[in-house]
Amino acid sequence: MKGLLVFCALLGAALAKENFVGHQVLRIFPADEAQMSLVQSLEELDHLQLDFWKTLTQPGSPVDIRVPFPSVQAVKIFLESNSIQYDIMIEDLQTLLDEEANEMVSSRWLDRSTASFNYAAYHTLSEIYAFMDSLTAENPGLVSKIQIGNSYEGRPIYVLKFSTGANRPAFWIDTGIHSREWVTQASGIWFAKKIVDDHAKNPSLLNSMDIFLEIVTNPDGYAFTHSSNRMWRKTRSINAGSSCIGVDPNRNWDAGFGGAGASSNPCTETYRGPRANSEPEVKAIVDFVKAHGKIKGFVSIHSYSQLLLYPYGYTTARAADYQELDNLAKSAVSALSAVYGTRYQYGSIITTIYQASGGTIDWTYNQGIKYSYTFELRDTGRYGFALPANQIIPTAVETWAALLKIIEYTRDHPY
Repeated sequence: MKGLLVFCALLGAALAKENFVGHQVLRIFPADEAQMSLVQSLEELDHLQLDFWKTLTQPGSPVDIRVPFPSVQAVKIFLESNSIQYDIMIEDLQTLLDEEANEMVSSRWLDRSTASFNYAAYHTLSEIYAFMDSLTAENPGLVSKIQIGNSYEGRPIYVLKFSTGANRPAFWIDTGIHSREWVTQASGIWFAKKIVDDHAKNPSLLNSMDIFLEIVTNPDGYAFTHSSNRMWRKTRSINAGSSCIGVDPNRNWDAGFGGAGASSNPCTETYRGPRANSEPEVKAIVDFVKAHGKIKGFVSIHSYSQLLLYPYGYTTARAADYQELDNLAKSAVSALSAVYGTRYQYGSIITTIYQASGGTIDWTYNQGIKYSYTFELRDTGRYGFALPANQIIPTAVETWAALLKIIEYTRDHPY
């Protein structure tokens, strides 16, 4: 009977969700500017329905593209006819997603204790919110849950506050601003439990500074990745005059808004929105940060590519604190690599990956939050946004080693 129920649950979910059978992820290697232009031209061909997972940066650097099954042969013929090298990173995306779905069904959380919560599995929005409630109930006086706003579709936007005092400076961490980057929300859950467990043994981290943790920064998008489209990236707001839904919430901030590295086309994955802070998910953080007034450090966590980045993304101008930010990034990456040997690159956004306007940490840095960073977690493209659940805990553990370096440094230095 149990097997039948699991089968029925999977069948019902499959019928409601977008199917990725035969979708391949190609890693493309444009050798020069001419080949880069050719690859970029593919993005303008809407009928191909391509999804650029990893964006073009410079000749020789790879770009990862999810290609729907009906477009696979056309794209390969185009690349081969123009002598553009490519590899197949994922042969059939749906195979990975089926494995992921099977693991989620088998890891349901029953007793609502954070001790029995499965940190090595992906979870739904309702399960994550229930986890937050349990963590708060189990740790009164240390953990509180704050609602900082509502999403476009009316879902509450929650932040966990870890604190042992009042009216103190704080450090902010958010995960899941791009909804399909599931390892980030899963890591955020692990971070929350880690902060609590470590405080019981060593309370020094929270002695003089609070930590705010927003595990699901884009709740509408995250819910949609579970109900309808696992590869959904954006918010779920309706765009006037367009049938295309959503805004890239990491292009919607008031930092070089509307500049290079963001799109004005609502149908693209990097659509910036009609105006800065148009998305309630972004505006909620903006209002909270401004009202708090004492946030010293800010980390926004993404996946994938294994990078640690600091401002700027929208301009080639170096941040005023460039050298200090670079030194701290080097220290954090060394701490991360010491755990399992995972290799990260680090540097400013614009020099390390690409130009991007309207980004989170450019805005926070311009607000005076000196220690502003973005992580791009595992992996480097073998699985991309479909990272297997068995990599959640290793990812979270090594990332926490880097985060701890940044948090402790922020705590111990003026802002």
